[in-house]
Amino acid sequence: MMMYKPQKKTKPVATGQVRVIGGEWRGRKLPVPDVEGLRPTPDRIRETLFNWLQFIIANKTCLDAFAGSGALAVEALSRGAAQVTAIERDTKVVKQLSVLLTPLAGERLTLVNTDALHWLESQPATPFEVVFLDPPFGQPLLAPACQLLEEKGWLAEGAYIYVEQAKQSASLVTFPANWVLQKDKQIGDVHFSLYTR
Repeated sequence: MMMYKPQKKTKPVATGQVRVIGGEWRGRKLPVPDVEGLRPTPDRIRETLFNWLQFIIANKTCLDAFAGSGALAVEALSRGAAQVTAIERDTKVVKQLSVLLTPLAGERLTLVNTDALHWLESQPATPFEVVFLDPPFGQPLLAPACQLLEEKGWLAEGAYIYVEQAKQSASLVTFPANWVLQKDKQIGDVHFSLYTR
């Protein structure tokens, strides 16, 4: 595991952009690095998600377990999250996130360059109030991530857990019995849900 330290002179390579939907940085466009399999959460889905969380996210501690483009982390920070820990295993992506987001978020953002499941398994748990789970589609990561979050003590009492997955996988994952489904929606090939603990 490596805690990432900013390198100011890094120039990220990007082929796309994500737009911050709301909050302090609304309208700001952030480049997305050219990395195979990187799939930013689409604008419509992020807008729906943060409408669900609009009265919840401010001053909360958040975990973005599969940060990717950083779209969910930056949206949470823009809307007043107290602290966001973002985990991403691709070093190139973490460098870009550091260059883009550290000047905006400062100490409110912690970037961790490692595998999310390893981190959840091996680190001393600090409970989070909001957790984003948007692992790469087609990889068996969601079920073990949910299990580790619950069993290792990563979730605060009453925590909110956002889950994003491919439509065809939505019926295949069994969630912890004490997670209660609050919201559920599908847009295109993406199925996304909000649970409370």
